[in-house]
Amino acid sequence: MISATSQPARYQTRFSDGEHHCISDVPAEKGGQHAGFRPHALLEAALASCVSMTVRMYADHHAIPLHSVTAKVTLDRSHPDEIVFQYEVDVEGDLTPAQKNRLMHAASACPVRKTLSKRIRFEGGAGASSVA
Repeated sequence: MISATSQPARYQTRFSDGEHHCISDVPAEKGGQHAGFRPHALLEAALASCVSMTVRMYADHHAIPLHSVTAKVTLDRSHPDEIVFQYEVDVEGDLTPAQKNRLMHAASACPVRKTLSKRIRFEGGAGASSVA
């Protein structure tokens, strides 16, 4: 579970899983101080990180000589009824074309991509909030 708590600086939010901590903020043009990740950037980071980890795990499991993997994700919100996660994956190493193809196929099986591909429902919200 992630907990997010507002900070004294306008719009800055500290979020944590209880062990790791980070800051989210909005850009200056939206009233923030641009002191942390934008919330939508965190969605991009979740997918990019998962793709990268999935490719690395697949390479390790199958003894593929992968030196590094970089995943880049952009969230396109320009369509009124859908969002599009655009991504690219770059792999480095002494790889055959067949190995590269297997790694690209593994990238598409990342658990976060599978999660984001499902129908989403939200539960809770303002009616479920507590006052401290």
